[in-house]
Amino acid sequence: MTQFRPCIDLHQGKVKQIVGGSLSASGAQTNYVSEYDAAYYAKLYRDHNLTGGHVIALGEGNQAQVKLALNTWPGGLQVGGGINAENAVSYLDAGASHIIVTSYLFENNQFSWQRLERIKAEVGKQHLVLDLSCRKKDDSWFIATNRWQTVTNTEVNEETLLKLASHCDEFLIHAADVEGLQGGIDSELVTLLGRTVTIPTVYAGGARNIADLEKVQQLSDGNVDLTIGSALDIFGGSGITLEECIKWNNENNGRG
Repeated sequence: MTQFRPCIDLHQGKVKQIVGGSLSASGAQTNYVSEYDAAYYAKLYRDHNLTGGHVIALGEGNQAQVKLALNTWPGGLQVGGGINAENAVSYLDAGASHIIVTSYLFENNQFSWQRLERIKAEVGKQHLVLDLSCRKKDDSWFIATNRWQTVTNTEVNEETLLKLASHCDEFLIHAADVEGLQGGIDSELVTLLGRTVTIPTVYAGGARNIADLEKVQQLSDGNVDLTIGSALDIFGGSGITLEECIKWNNENNGRG
């Protein structure tokens, strides 16, 4: 069954919710800047046993907040953003349950199987999440790197999903074109994921309310989990409350 997965997005040292497609080296269009630090949210998720969440560092200046979150809930959060084969183990040592990688897997805009094998050897398949966050081009989706600004030629399709599934523990997939817009999920992408994925998979992008949780469950046959950011009350949103998400998880606990 589809579960709600929590998130902590960090940008310029603060917990934020941004419009994904606007992210660049100079800044981003911001929906919400929290008055609380990453530890506050990590504790909130820990206290409610909201597992499988991720903390993502969007650019530089976020490492202190990443460490705060991991120290607050050792083993309870996945971490992504700027991770490579050289620093990945340090995040596991700091308390991350998994490390999440995207850009490192690409060399000269080409997917590198050698790099995948290298980081898998460092952390183990059981601690590896492949971030296949993507942007739509024509009628297909392609993995986007470099703050979702560089669209690679690696398509998110059945072949890619099945080929990569044997190399990691989970997939994380942001639909960057709808991320932060609260305009609804990318139904076609969720449907593709639902009929294809063979490992735990988390979709993020555009979720507005409890109906979107129901929609993801229906479209994916319960095979895809959903992250909700900007619409959530704890991030200044008015579409859905954390309490509703917790209730959903409790009522739809586990797969099958």
